[in-house]
Amino acid sequence: MNNIAAPPPTGEPDLSVRLGNMLLANPVMTASGTCGYADEYADFTDLSQLGAFVTKAISKTPRKGNESYRVIETRAGLLNAIGLANIGLARFLKEKIPLLEKMGVPVIVNVPGWQIEDYADVAERLDHESPVVRGIELNVSCPNVKSGLSFGTDAVRLAQLVAAVRRRVSRCTLIVKLSPNVTDIAVTARAAVEAGADCLSLVNTFTAMVVDIEKGRPWLANGVGGLSGPAIKPIAVYMVHRVYSQVARKHQIPLIGMGGIQSWSDAVEFLLAGATAVAVGTALFIDPAIPLKICEGLREYLTRKEKKNVIEIIGALAMPEEGRAGGNS
Repeated sequence: MNNIAAPPPTGEPDLSVRLGNMLLANPVMTASGTCGYADEYADFTDLSQLGAFVTKAISKTPRKGNESYRVIETRAGLLNAIGLANIGLARFLKEKIPLLEKMGVPVIVNVPGWQIEDYADVAERLDHESPVVRGIELNVSCPNVKSGLSFGTDAVRLAQLVAAVRRRVSRCTLIVKLSPNVTDIAVTARAAVEAGADCLSLVNTFTAMVVDIEKGRPWLANGVGGLSGPAIKPIAVYMVHRVYSQVARKHQIPLIGMGGIQSWSDAVEFLLAGATAVAVGTALFIDPAIPLKICEGLREYLTRKEKKNVIEIIGALAMPEEGRAGGNS
């Protein structure tokens, strides 16, 4: 795919951003786990207008996932315990890659695993065999599978994983999706960056539970799941800013912010906090066109603020204790 984003119409702010070796026409993408493998949303929105498309998790072998119930709504959010159900790498390469090649935007594949070889084997094949795949997002932080957090919450193990995958990935941008279920997310962020990550995405869902009070048991068959949606947005914004100010700004590592984004103003919060791009997930279930509406609102915001490009607001949050942070990621 051409690595040159189309120039914006005359007079409009430039929304293009760079994530590693990927140049995106705008900073808005889908979040893994909510948008399928390829064209599930094609009938409802123009996917070619996205900055990038992120697939659901693709594991080395097919996974059935958890038993029902696997999804339940909660106040201001959604709890899921899908269990990384997917068709596996072989079928993905054969059946879905041809569809992704028609999409016309950079593609990022989310990759889960249970041991280092799981991640490295899948990442290497995607890197070597699928030119349309421009980014690989290591899912080290899924809270709805057993042992799903072992890499995401242990800085030492995370560094070992990232270093191992880095040795086998040379073309794609290597992204690490961080878990919020840690004492200090800057610690795991630093470990991932120092081990070779090109980019970080944050945050994944929060471990949570909803109880059926009549039966006296959790609603989800798995017991616990991952909480997403607007309920987590303020925490996600804080975590993005912490990683930006403590790690990413120093190392010039771009961040993909996510967690409860429903509108252009939500996206602007993440950008000001230090994210270079944003991903929309749960809100897609309400309105598949939300990413396009965010781009429209972002252009209007930048015009009103007399900004020529979106890069001018990245990390520009003025914190009371430090004055204006400024700077671009």
